[in-house]
Amino acid sequence: MTPSPVVRILGIDPGLRITGFGVIETGPRGLAYIASGRVRSPDTGGLPERLKVLLSGLQEVIAVHQPANVAIEKVFVNVNPQSTLALGQARGAAICAAVLANLPVAEYTALQIKKAVVGRGHAEKTQVQEMIRRLLGLAGAPGADASDALACAICHAHAAQAASALPAGGYRVRAGRVTL
Repeated sequence: MTPSPVVRILGIDPGLRITGFGVIETGPRGLAYIASGRVRSPDTGGLPERLKVLLSGLQEVIAVHQPANVAIEKVFVNVNPQSTLALGQARGAAICAAVLANLPVAEYTALQIKKAVVGRGHAEKTQVQEMIRRLLGLAGAPGADASDALACAICHAHAAQAASALPAGGYRVRAGRVTL
């Protein structure tokens, strides 16, 4: 069996004001932290200017860290439709940054991400931050936006690992379960 290659993954937690990003590598030695942070759009200016800042900021992150894959959190529906729409537009800018760099984009719900990292889909933010700290061997817990983005990247790493463990062409899905 050949060892799995090292793959760099960019996780994105989209937001119109602040978009978190986290870069990890996954390979034979497990998960490794590379970088994390946030792209902040100006509080002044119109929507197009704010989206431009998010797009160019994420393009810079992609250029610097050279990920092979991008994972982004899916939009959830808020009580406030304006907030949902704004979040969707920020997601669109983030997806465009990845697509313009010819990177594949995977999308995960908040429940999927929390379950992959904490083991519970309704985990608290502090639990996610602590698990990120432990899984990546960090000295301290990252900020909320960076933590959510790193969690998204880890979710993608786990999903890719699970998919690669399936035999080629030797499985089927029945009643929502994979059978070999």
